[in-house]
Amino acid sequence: MDELVHRDQPSPNCDARDERISMVVLHYTDMPSVEGALTRLCDPAAKVSAHYVISEEGEVVRLVDESMRAWHAGLSYWRGKANVNGCSIGIELHNPGHTCGYRPFPDAQIDALVPLLHRIVQDYDIPRANVVGHSDIAPQRKLDPGELFPWDRLAEYRLALPRPTKLELGDPFDNDGAFYLALERFGYDVSDGKKAVEAFQRRWRPEKIDGEIDGQIRAILFRLLLDRDQGRTR
Repeated sequence: MDELVHRDQPSPNCDARDERISMVVLHYTDMPSVEGALTRLCDPAAKVSAHYVISEEGEVVRLVDESMRAWHAGLSYWRGKANVNGCSIGIELHNPGHTCGYRPFPDAQIDALVPLLHRIVQDYDIPRANVVGHSDIAPQRKLDPGELFPWDRLAEYRLALPRPTKLELGDPFDNDGAFYLALERFGYDVSDGKKAVEAFQRRWRPEKIDGEIDGQIRAILFRLLLDRDQGRTR
């Protein structure tokens, strides 16, 4: 594992796990500098951390050992689990974020993420559907890693689910309520419907994020569920 990590900067913000690892959550730092992000993630007063931080130049810094629970997810939910910190590994990608000047993720950063994520997914047998963004597990509060994150790069290596391309014709859901039920079945917290739809769009249809349920996102969700139910994904 160490060949994928350039250095350690231990954070005190962690505690013992109480569940097996079954998820990876990707974040952005939402801060102007990576040094500032590392300082905050190692500050006991901040009470936040992640297992890894990856700079825009591709440096991988380990803050918390994977055997420990890092404090990265906050109030969150995914596929029936509300204790996401307990069952996940958190990876922070340095990016100024929507607060400080959101921009594309450099190739060097993603090139460092891919082998690290591949090793983690292999070690813990993590389903592709459980490699998620912070906005997926906390749609009411979070936007990261955001609409510019190259999920398609991860999908090429089978490290995340690809965006469906073969979409069913017609409307698979009778009404918006049926869509929300299906969205919840896929994994999302739908207690704030509009925010949940925005999070779904940010991940699966990033070119248009308006929180409105339209035919395209209905078709995408239907295909995602169909693929999972028929055993093509998990």
